Amino acid sequence: MKAVLTVLGSGTSMGVPTIGCSCAVCHSTDARDRRSRPSVLIQYNGRNVLVDTTPDFREQAIREGIAHLDAVLYTHAHADHILGIDDLRPVSFRHRPNKLPLYAHPEVADFIRNMFRYIFDADYKFGGLPQVELRLMTGPLELFGACFIPVIVIHGDTEIYGFRFGSAAYLTDHSEIPEESLKQLQNLDILFLDALRYKPHPTHSTVDNSLKIVQRLKPKRAFFTHICHDLPHEVTNAALPPNVRLSYDGMKLEFEI
Repeated sequence: MKAVLTVLGSGTSMGVPTIGCSCAVCHSTDARDRRSRPSVLIQYNGRNVLVDTTPDFREQAIREGIAHLDAVLYTHAHADHILGIDDLRPVSFRHRPNKLPLYAHPEVADFIRNMFRYIFDADYKFGGLPQVELRLMTGPLELFGACFIPVIVIHGDTEIYGFRFGSAAYLTDHSEIPEESLKQLQNLDILFLDALRYKPHPTHSTVDNSLKIVQRLKPKRAFFTHICHDLPHEVTNAALPPNVRLSYDGMKLEFEI
């Protein structure tokens, strides 16, 4: 089945431009250097599946004309991946009388439920709440004829989810990928990897580290995401192998799901 992946955001947690920064990338006129917080949309069979609700989700959704969602998957509970949850309101209202399902690891679901008590606690009676329902994801999940497989990656000292779906995989935040997870990432058309910058970071992969992963897994196409303002788009791409590119906000890729 054909699918389209849209990069909603390709930036790091502070986004690019970064507040108060005077560097060349933050002041670049290349639209591909403007990076909102990291998220992707997967579209197939008339369905829309979102990965993470970033603080920039409202603008991402308006930019891409997202009128409805059928499910949301969460990688982990860091602020740059969950804080846009309230902006699910207009798309979730279209599910009435049902609720928009949100899928997450049990610990991530607990964190989201506690952080956003006004949404999930029955004692809160605010009007206009997002009509969403948290559901636990501990293994492969079938959604609308496609299978989404959680892939464990290490983000600093924490295990979080990446996802494989068909011939594509999306790993947004990782400093290490366990051997068992690498086995889940064979024979890919598209592989997204964290590549924050060239300089080492305690919780994120670097360009060089992610290139080593690409060399080992040999996907047909690889794209780097969660990119900070150290990497100018055009200059960095010129130094990468032909099958590896920086992703950018609004990028669309076709693949088999």
